[in-house]
Amino acid sequence: MKACVIQPKYSYNPQDLNARFADLLAMLDECDESLDLIVLPEYSEQPADSLPGKEGLYAAVEANTDILLAKVAATAKRCHAIAFVNCGYMMEGGVRNTTHAFDREGNLVGRYFKEHPAPSEVKTEKEGGHECDVAYSYEFRAPTVITIEGIRFAFLTCYDFYFYEYFAQIARQNVDVIIGCSLQRTDTHEALSIICKFLCYQTNAYLVRASVSLGEDSPLCGSSMIVTPRGEELLNMKSRVGLGTAEFDPHAKYYKPAGYLGKEKAHYEYIEEGRRPWLYRNGGASVVLPDDRMPYPRLCAHRGFNTVAPENTLPAFGAAVALGAEEIEFDLWSTKDGVLVSAHDERLERVSNGEGKIHEHTYAELLALDFGAKSENEWYHGLSICTFEEILQKFAGRVIMNIHVKIWDFEFADRKMEEIVSLVRKYDAEKYVYFMTTSDTIIRELQAYAPDMRACVGWDGNKDPMSMVDRAIALGAYKIQLYTPYFNADTVKRAHEHGILCNVFYADCVELAREYLEMGIDCILTNNYLNVYNATKDLLEKKK
Repeated sequence: MKACVIQPKYSYNPQDLNARFADLLAMLDECDESLDLIVLPEYSEQPADSLPGKEGLYAAVEANTDILLAKVAATAKRCHAIAFVNCGYMMEGGVRNTTHAFDREGNLVGRYFKEHPAPSEVKTEKEGGHECDVAYSYEFRAPTVITIEGIRFAFLTCYDFYFYEYFAQIARQNVDVIIGCSLQRTDTHEALSIICKFLCYQTNAYLVRASVSLGEDSPLCGSSMIVTPRGEELLNMKSRVGLGTAEFDPHAKYYKPAGYLGKEKAHYEYIEEGRRPWLYRNGGASVVLPDDRMPYPRLCAHRGFNTVAPENTLPAFGAAVALGAEEIEFDLWSTKDGVLVSAHDERLERVSNGEGKIHEHTYAELLALDFGAKSENEWYHGLSICTFEEILQKFAGRVIMNIHVKIWDFEFADRKMEEIVSLVRKYDAEKYVYFMTTSDTIIRELQAYAPDMRACVGWDGNKDPMSMVDRAIALGAYKIQLYTPYFNADTVKRAHEHGILCNVFYADCVELAREYLEMGIDCILTNNYLNVYNATKDLLEKKK
């Protein structure tokens, strides 16, 4: 791949805007068919200071953005090259800092909105800022990745480069090239080089960064560059005006020994092995140990703490988490229009004031129902059904999730597997969930599609105490969920001999729970979390 970065001259004089913009458009004319990738700097529609505040920026966007986008699209088609350009783009809520992606035919194939709008973009006109549309930036989103011709592109725009904790999020997306449309007018060439090399080494991705020149002799800004995953600069234009090119293979990554005599891995994979997220990620101290490191035995709040709040609802899950439950269990169905929701029964009658099957209703129809109507506590009346994504939004990383995917038990035609796995990855919850199903077919499909996701074998109706262990051994599953009374101590012993963990459904009786713990059960599902925990915590701690 031959990449080209365009570095135009920048002026601090608003009167130079039209001339500098004309210069930038002329540089696009210098691009030729030898190029595979073209990247322009941030706010390419105004390579000179606009008037202070909102007025100047909005005026430049209105005058130049459409011209710029048309020119870049035409250049991409003429050169048969992929192109990325950043500019102020008018949205319903105002101007938004936007990077546009064009394919080789000049088609717009995606947009990236700057994740970290700068203070000047956030401030209102009254405060002396540009009053951009930044409302989107206060909502959680997975990093934007646009795939073109099998190459995964991620993005950083100017201020984004300073948020090193975001680099780890990008690394998780397994991207090939990071597009950096930037200004960074106060940083030295040396500082920009350090930042960009560090980025590439951390993410195992190439960086193609375009900026502006503040003058041939300026030690600041500029540094349009192309950097490899090793942290090597193939190109650094510093303050030179013009086009810069370099060639690289976007799929050629850098792998190194993960520690002394360790296996070769990407740097971020090596770091992930030792990560302590509760020390520095957004969840802080509320982030718990992942599933493979949280000790056994455990109690799992079945359908949440459902003796105090309606089952499979956010209040039930929240109560369990607040009381210290290490696991919660919940069930997933798909609505008629494909929304993943949590409810135990296939039908609505027991858990709501509705009738019929969940998958025969749209999500909007289910929202109109009362999922607290059957509760004896009137304070829960009016409670809505919750979606899988809402559960992840509230509790990802804060509790282990035993997810019983009911549509897999019934082997629905639409498994929703891609969506389920995608949502787990979106909320960085891969290490905090496992999926329970009675279908061996689905478990094999999951293992093939997402081998890093864990599956738990559920009871398929076979009353032979060893049946479930045999299935788990054949599947290579790490856990089984035994069903009372179709197991015994020999079942647990044989499972453990094969390295298979044992859940049991269920124990609300304190005496039975203690009996299961003495038998060697690893995780007990219970509907009465607090009482069972208080009566067994001595035994739980002793066996951990």
